[in-house]
Amino acid sequence: MTSGGGKRGAIYFVLVTIFIDAMSFGLANPVLPRLIMDIGQVDISHAIALTGAMTVALASLQFVMGPVLGNLSDRVGRRPILLIALVGLAANYMLMSIADSIALLFVGQMLAGIFGGTIGTCQAAIADLTAKEDRAHNFGLIGAAFGLGFIVGPALGGLLGEFGQRMPFIAAALLTFFSFAFGYFKFPDTLKPEDRRPFDWRRANPLGALKSMRSMPGMAPAILVIMLWNIAGAVYPLTWAYYGIARFNWSNGMIGLSLAIVGFVTAISQAFITGRFVRRYGERRAVIIGMVAGIATHLGYAFATESWVAFVLLLGFIPQSLVGPALLAIVSGRAAADRQGEVQGMAAMAQGIGGIVAPLLITPAMSYFTSPAAPFQFAGAGFIVAVMFAIAAFVRFFMLPRRAATARLEPLPTVLH
Repeated sequence: MTSGGGKRGAIYFVLVTIFIDAMSFGLANPVLPRLIMDIGQVDISHAIALTGAMTVALASLQFVMGPVLGNLSDRVGRRPILLIALVGLAANYMLMSIADSIALLFVGQMLAGIFGGTIGTCQAAIADLTAKEDRAHNFGLIGAAFGLGFIVGPALGGLLGEFGQRMPFIAAALLTFFSFAFGYFKFPDTLKPEDRRPFDWRRANPLGALKSMRSMPGMAPAILVIMLWNIAGAVYPLTWAYYGIARFNWSNGMIGLSLAIVGFVTAISQAFITGRFVRRYGERRAVIIGMVAGIATHLGYAFATESWVAFVLLLGFIPQSLVGPALLAIVSGRAAADRQGEVQGMAAMAQGIGGIVAPLLITPAMSYFTSPAAPFQFAGAGFIVAVMFAIAAFVRFFMLPRRAATARLEPLPTVLH
């Protein structure tokens, strides 16, 4: 059992890990579009298409590995899974720092998909350590740490990118390895021995996870909402840098600045607003308000024509940032202690599905409407696709039952049909 001091240390490590993970991603984000254009010798339209293909590869592996990592963490604990994931992510950044072909960039993205269990495992650790009524608040702290990382990472990435396209990846690798070293010495396992369960391959695969999901009342439709919302939200990591270049001719530094502001707004919201709002008004109302704001923000970006408008619209991230922590708290509250890792694996799987679908729809739309073949240039096309999925998530969320029973682990049938 984790002591009071060990509990605080574990929470600190989770937040530091998320901060460094976001910072590392943010370091690389401003330079990746031009790196792809330089290595592949392609224009922006083709670079957008290549980014979409890379994202499909990453998300496909996340879809497969999400349930595996979640179920493994329910068996062996959060600590070993998290440390292995960090080593894999550090290797990914090192490869990206030396890649001299599109094929190697694809391999790097695949490594990120295989070992991208950092956030899911951290979320399971938070669920281990937190009472149900406080989970939205602590999931909000994860979002705040992620937002803080996005303040520092893109700004630093844009600055380092001025000294070479590879520098941000080297910095990301070093920071991820630091996170591993910190966790190796400071992170106690958060999963109690009595809450561990045997690993079962029938659960640790997408089909098994879907079957297991049905044994938890109300879980499947809640996971579907996460998937639909994730598809909509994917418009930002998929297209933001390209959108800034195509619509406003932003430099690497300006892209980094805009992402840093996104991180600042998200961090402030999730550190100081999310927990208080959810405790006062409830998770359901937080999701509804956040989704309405998200839909309006997507529409604003689709038709914005001036840089100052794009920066003003960043305020929409304040209410929009309520959605993720509140949804995770809803999903976590529908599962018992011995299934938190499995449930977070299901959420990761849903995000993986979203990550597969989004680049198949969002990036082709933007790629086409930034190409010479398009009847007119429309860099905001991806946001229109995102609006449709955000509305679908909003409608499906309204149909969720307000309460669902918490289910403990039940044996799966011997044969899966």
